[in-house]
Amino acid sequence: MDHIELARQYSARNYDPLPVVLARGQGAYLWDVDGRRYVDMMSAYSAASHGHGHPRILATLAAQAQRLAVPSRAYYNDQLGPFLAELCRLTGLDLALPMNTGAEAVETAIKAARRWGYHVKGIAPDCAEIIVASDNFHGRTTTIVGFSSEPEYRDGFGPFAPGFRAVPFGDLAATAQAIGPNTAAVLIEPIQGEAGIIVPPAGWLAGLRALCDAQRVLLIVDEIQSGLGRTGAWFAFEHEGIRPDGVTLGKALGGGVLPVSAFVARRELMDVFTPGSHGSTFGGNPLAAAVGLEALNVIREENLVERSKKLGRHMLQRLQAMQNPALKAVRGKGLWAGAEIDPAVASARHVCERLLAHGVLSKETHNTVVRLAPPLVISQDDLDFALDRFAEVLRQVGG
Repeated sequence: MDHIELARQYSARNYDPLPVVLARGQGAYLWDVDGRRYVDMMSAYSAASHGHGHPRILATLAAQAQRLAVPSRAYYNDQLGPFLAELCRLTGLDLALPMNTGAEAVETAIKAARRWGYHVKGIAPDCAEIIVASDNFHGRTTTIVGFSSEPEYRDGFGPFAPGFRAVPFGDLAATAQAIGPNTAAVLIEPIQGEAGIIVPPAGWLAGLRALCDAQRVLLIVDEIQSGLGRTGAWFAFEHEGIRPDGVTLGKALGGGVLPVSAFVARRELMDVFTPGSHGSTFGGNPLAAAVGLEALNVIREENLVERSKKLGRHMLQRLQAMQNPALKAVRGKGLWAGAEIDPAVASARHVCERLLAHGVLSKETHNTVVRLAPPLVISQDDLDFALDRFAEVLRQVGG
């Protein structure tokens, strides 16, 4: 069977995968159908932060699946409470609402912010505005792509929901100017992942917190990619010592085996939800809750946050020391880096294809940046192997 040809024949072409057919994973390694091993420097956009096939997470998944998987949120279950309690403890927030995908968590945050604007702040009906950042990526629903600044995400999917105003990422003055009487919230990524691992100026997040407090506007932080240890802290907002009014979580929350997400927020914000106002058939099911709690336990007990901080510092130092005409810039924090490729020398896609040939899996974004985000469990030897191969590919394409 030609797996690539079969997928191309029957799959919608909403992805353009690299030419490799994966069949197995363990830790920071992936194997293709021919048995060749690769170092994973992608982590499924942080969804596989624990590595592939983590034994504790798989054991929890199997045990809970045999007990009870999906009964319905029409009843209580014995797994959800402990999971949500741990999310609230880690974030320092009050209440959590479980969902499935990251986009659902963001949609939940949007609904909460709008209802808070009407019921608590007193914004006139259907007039609430949410300020977002240009070059954002919060998901793929029609509401979310409607406030994207990426033409490909929007083309042919309108009409879009009103009520969003975009400002330049990292520009505090522009945000202040955009806030008006109908502003309910500012929704931002603390580090923009899909845009190319864009790190904002120091002090920007703290400035946003102060600005939102002064203007009685909610600050909602999307930590779906940046959270749960990716940047060398549990949450990227901790790097500036602030606490948001709400935070969206996903990807790594599923331990690499399930889609699990949540919106966690202050009580005043979350109390706008009443029975029947929001829900999800699968959100908060005991299988997802058990896996989510174990994913959090593994991060804490295996010191993966500190590991990300230490190995991330090593990775960024090595990347920044690479001198090559193909490499324009390096950005990142923790085990999360974007290597910007000069398009006059090579495309980021070409670099990723070369890495694939050298046994390293990564992925480009916008054809200009190679993303490097290995599982947090990666060894330094495997990390160095991948970085050595990256340097070798740069020499091949850039001289």
